[in-house]
Amino acid sequence: MAVSLPYLVSYKNAPALFEKIASAKIPETFSHSFLQSTIGLKGSNDRAFIPLLRNLGFIDQSGAPTPHYRLLKGEKRRAALAEGVRRAYRPLFDADQNAHGLTGDKLKSLVAQVAGTDDDMTGRIAGTFSALSRLGDFNAEVVDDVKDEINGAKKIELTSESSGQIVDKGRVAGLRTEFHYNIQVHLPSNGTEEVYLNIFNALRKTFQ
Repeated sequence: MAVSLPYLVSYKNAPALFEKIASAKIPETFSHSFLQSTIGLKGSNDRAFIPLLRNLGFIDQSGAPTPHYRLLKGEKRRAALAEGVRRAYRPLFDADQNAHGLTGDKLKSLVAQVAGTDDDMTGRIAGTFSALSRLGDFNAEVVDDVKDEINGAKKIELTSESSGQIVDKGRVAGLRTEFHYNIQVHLPSNGTEEVYLNIFNALRKTFQ
């Protein structure tokens, strides 16, 4: 079944985008204003970088940077970018694990097979994929310390059953500690019904 793959009309500024992301501050929202004023990409075609970053997993639907975005600013940024390409173009990698190493007609053939696109669209997807793949390091793995950084930056949402509140960053607001006790009662094997009733009545009175 054909799938939709991200593409850019023009991807010549892709290297500049990620170079600037590495040096610029992390925004609260990666908006068109931030793209133009801080990143410095003001062309009409450059606006497509925002949905591309979303497909790569570096910003969410609201434009807020994800934990993966922070990795674009560190030593592992090329590995992080490669992981983003794998996320955005997962169907290509499902069909060929070494898709990032394909070029020319071989890559176009793979794109056409997976996406079911015509020659024009196939060329745009393949060109965008190649441009992004050249920026990533597919031989480097996102090692444990990078995974820890991702996990540490993620918001941890916990629901307190006692308060019904949802909190993040590992803090539980209004958490009420509750204790539960298990009481075992050993009944005499030779007891009468009256003895058993007396035992349970005594327990009931104790815990009322």
